[in-house]
Amino acid sequence: MKRILVTGAQGQIGSELVTMLRDHYGTANVIGSDIRKGEAEEGPFEIVDVTDGKALYDAAAKHNVDTIMHLAALLSAKAEAKPKQAWDLNMGGLINALEVARERNLQFFTPSSIGAFGPSTPKKGTPQETIMRPTTMYGVNKVAGELLCDYYYYRFGVDTRGVRYPGLISYVTPPGGGTTDYAVEIYYEAMRNKKYTSYIAAGTYMDMMYMPDALHAIMKLMEADPDKLVYRNAYNISAISAAPEDFAKAIQKHIPDFELAYDVDPALQQIAESWPDSIDATAAAEEWGFQATYDIDTMTADMLEKIQTK
Repeated sequence: MKRILVTGAQGQIGSELVTMLRDHYGTANVIGSDIRKGEAEEGPFEIVDVTDGKALYDAAAKHNVDTIMHLAALLSAKAEAKPKQAWDLNMGGLINALEVARERNLQFFTPSSIGAFGPSTPKKGTPQETIMRPTTMYGVNKVAGELLCDYYYYRFGVDTRGVRYPGLISYVTPPGGGTTDYAVEIYYEAMRNKKYTSYIAAGTYMDMMYMPDALHAIMKLMEADPDKLVYRNAYNISAISAAPEDFAKAIQKHIPDFELAYDVDPALQQIAESWPDSIDATAAAEEWGFQATYDIDTMTADMLEKIQTK
């Protein structure tokens, strides 16, 4: 990776990833792109709708990139509200980006998600290879995306790579329509009001990860020796398995009078219950050295400190 085009650069992952990549590879070598430009955007940027394959190709050619990191997508909750739009964006954008990578011989990254799993997937210690029958449009998109990236690797030799992200927690960018967004909102409300009402029920465990670990996983995977990669497009990665009350207990170590209540959203609860409680990230650790550095307590301390400063 020397010159990188990032789609969805204004999103939760993209906004922070672009900053990290520019710090590492140089501002001029990382080109952000999205359907609109952020007010605080600094560095090369292209306004691109990823459903327009020609516009995406032109952006890659203009900047002579050698890598595409394709992040543009509609997330789980929003995808359920607008399933046809989700399919058009998530799958149409992905195949356009893969075509650009094929035509220009580019390295390629796109994330999958624990949303690719479904109710029949083993919920505890979910294996790297297991049954995947998701019951959401987002999940269907992610399973299809994993297979499509595999296809472009085996059929055309495109150097495709990806991870299955758990729920991501960040203080930088507001939540973007994901089922696990409560795990971000809870910290903001703890600082503002010392209380939070969770739309996910008590005892509902899901895999989570702090954004710094999520970003470093991308860079580590993309810099890994390709000969050592077996799974390529769908590595399980994991850091924290937690339910809402676990976040509350971690917050109460810093804000003792913090209170957690519940007002469960049935639609989002159904999605949450279809996902694993915890997943097995052994393949990622063995093949390219993945290792998370934050647990729920160290993440909580950092989140609250950063939100207070913000």
